[in-house]
Amino acid sequence: LSGGLVLGLVDTSVSEIRRIAVLGPGLLGGSVALAVTKRLPECSVVLWGRNEERVDQIRRGGSVEATCDLAQAVSSAELVVLAVPVGAMGPLGKQVLKNGLLPAVCVTDVGSVKSSAHESIGRLVSDHGHSFIGSHPMAGSERSGFAAADPDLFAGAPCILTNDHNRPEQEVQRLATFWKDLGARTAVMKACEHDRLVARISHVPHILSAVCALIALQRPQDGDYAGQGLRDTSRVGGGDPRMWTEILLENREQIADPLRESASALHHLADLLDAEEEGGIMSLLEKGQRHRRLLDLEK
Repeated sequence: LSGGLVLGLVDTSVSEIRRIAVLGPGLLGGSVALAVTKRLPECSVVLWGRNEERVDQIRRGGSVEATCDLAQAVSSAELVVLAVPVGAMGPLGKQVLKNGLLPAVCVTDVGSVKSSAHESIGRLVSDHGHSFIGSHPMAGSERSGFAAADPDLFAGAPCILTNDHNRPEQEVQRLATFWKDLGARTAVMKACEHDRLVARISHVPHILSAVCALIALQRPQDGDYAGQGLRDTSRVGGGDPRMWTEILLENREQIADPLRESASALHHLADLLDAEEEGGIMSLLEKGQRHRRLLDLEK
């Protein structure tokens, strides 16, 4: 991460956390649980879910401890990871607090919008005297559910931490170490700066990917002739529409302007095509090429 976006880089050593509860057995929650099992053998981790059939299936798979008993999951946890949709965090947080937490527990989430998380679950947890620090591991897949979980999902991925409730630096370092031990590289910034950033590098690209699929495959049979370019460009548009609708609405204030910029760029290109402005078309494509190559340079 660059360009003045990072307000603090974190470089810590081995995690001190020994008991972890992950609430939500989907792609991210499942990946956290599997990553802990693989990379932190000295830690115990339990994965909690509401659906008894799904939890039993995970349990029978033998890859990770799983339960539907919320009190059992959180009562001795030093770290509680909320891996549920933003809309479910408040109600679940109230249940978690009712079941009781260790005094020194840290609660975090893995959502891709941080301002609303701090205003809801963060405020709730803080008001009860516990620590809340937001997390956003920038990793995922268009697939969903525990079946898509991957213990190496976070290897090399950025994980942004947000500390808008001003927890002590030691607590931030402790959480950062946890993510680092799962393979991520960590940075700290304000929730509003995080939301501005991900609107441009994640949320708007998802919208454009969905629009690409919508327009390119207006006649679905045309897909029989599609090459890898269309598959690459439209891949993330295959994500869960319900989840992405919630994300886009939660971050709508940050998404609106770059989305309008995207529309303006497309209108401009259409005008250049109408006018057969070869130089203008090439200039726009060359600028896009230069920006895209920056991603490869960062590696």
